[in-house]
Amino acid sequence: METPFGDWWHEIIVSSPIAFAEALDAVKAVRQQRTVLLNLSGIDPCLAQRIADFVAGGVDALDGHMHRMGDQVFLFSPSLVDVRKISPGKH
Repeated sequence: METPFGDWWHEIIVSSPIAFAEALDAVKAVRQQRTVLLNLSGIDPCLAQRIADFVAGGVDALDGHMHRMGDQVFLFSPSLVDVRKISPGKH
């Protein structure tokens, strides 16, 4: 994408962690200006809560954003990324 500031690209990482140690990778990705789609639906609910809390805290410390996309699916983005939901019937 061409912008007034030069070329700009954005990468989206899709992550389905199975261990708490993988949570740090999501925070590091946001720090590197990547957006992370975190799917926690395939793991123990207690572990999913710990990972979601850790990543949310890390991303908040980076002034990033968190959006709940589903029951156990979250989108974490850097501060420069604007995420908008389209309401049904409003296109």
